[in-house]
Amino acid sequence: MIDSSILETPMPADCRVPPRARTSILRPYCLGHGTLECRNLAASRRFYEEFLGLEVVQHAVSAASVRLGMRFHIVCVEVGDQVHPCNVLNHWGLDVATRAEVDAAHAHALGHRDRYGIRQVLDVQDMHGVYSFYLEDLDHNWWEIQHYENGFCHDDFFDFGDRFGPASAA
Repeated sequence: MIDSSILETPMPADCRVPPRARTSILRPYCLGHGTLECRNLAASRRFYEEFLGLEVVQHAVSAASVRLGMRFHIVCVEVGDQVHPCNVLNHWGLDVATRAEVDAAHAHALGHRDRYGIRQVLDVQDMHGVYSFYLEDLDHNWWEIQHYENGFCHDDFFDFGDRFGPASAA
C-alpha cells in the first residue's frame, strides 16, 4: 500500500503560467482540455477513480471529465467498440512525489491488472530525465506514472528553453 501521507503532495505554488507575448492569429489564455475514448464509461470511471486517483464528473450520458490538481481536464467519451487504440507515445502523464511511489504504483498495476482490465504494464525505467513506467488501460489509452527528481517537470521543460527550434527540424 502507498503511504497516504505522500498522496497529498502539494502542487507548485503557482500553477498558472501567463502566456508570453505572441504574434499568433489566435490568443487563447489556457490549454483547457483534451479528449480520450473509452469503450464503457462506467468501467473506465472505476479505473480512473479507484486506480489512478482522478476526480471524475459525468456531464453527459456518454461523456465524463477527469482532472487532477490543475485547471485542465480530459473529456472521456464513450464510443463503444469504435475505440481507437493509441500508441505508447500518445499517453497521459501522472506525476508522483518519489521513486518509491513509482515502484509501488508499478506493483499495484501488475497486481490489479484483472480487476481494472489493464492490458499492459511496461517495466520501470530511467528515461528522458524521469523515473517512470507506462501502462495501457482497458480502452487502449496509455498512462505514464513518473517521478521527476527536480520537482515539477513542466517548469523545467519551458525554463530550459527551445533547444531544437524550427530550424533544426528541417
